[in-house]
Amino acid sequence: MVPRLIHLNGPTGVGKSTIAARYAAAHPRTLNLDADEIVRLIGGWQDDFHGTVGLVRPLAITMATHHLATGHDVVMPQLIARHAERERFAEAARSAGAQYLEFVLLAPAGVVTRRFRQRDHHIDHVVEALGGVTAVERSCALLAAYVTAESTVIETGGDDADRTYETLIAALSARP
Repeated sequence: MVPRLIHLNGPTGVGKSTIAARYAAAHPRTLNLDADEIVRLIGGWQDDFHGTVGLVRPLAITMATHHLATGHDVVMPQLIARHAERERFAEAARSAGAQYLEFVLLAPAGVVTRRFRQRDHHIDHVVEALGGVTAVERSCALLAAYVTAESTVIETGGDDADRTYETLIAALSARP
C-alpha cells in the first residue's frame, strides 16, 4: 500500500490535533506530525510565533518526507490557508512516493470559538496575543475562502470527536 500524508487542515480549536492523535494511536507506525509540538522545541517561540512557524514548516516537511519514504503514513494536523503551502506538502509526499490527502475540518465559527475557550493547549496564549476569539474567527473565514473543489471537507459541527473520526476513516477508505 502506498503511504499517505494525511493533512488535517482547519481553524484553531476545530479538533485537528485530537483526531490526528486518535488516528496515529489506531494505526501503528503512523507519525503524528503536530508542528505545534515542534514549535515548542524552539527557544523563544512565544515571542515570535510566526517566525518560529517559518522555521518549523521546512523541518516538518523533511520529517514527513523521510517517514513516508520508509513506507509509513504521516498524519499532520496543521492550519494552512494558502494553496502554495498545500502544494509544498503535496510535493513532499510525491517526492517520497506517497499520496497527499488533505481534509479540511470545518465547524461554525461559534462552535470553534467555544471549543477554543474550553481547551487548554500550549499555544493558546499565543492565539490570545494574536487576538483570541477574533483570531480564531479570522482563521475560520480564511479557511472558508481557501476551500476549493480539490478539498475534502469534513463538517465537525457537533462536539462528537468519534463521529468526526469515523467520517475521516470513511473518507480515507473511499480513496484509491
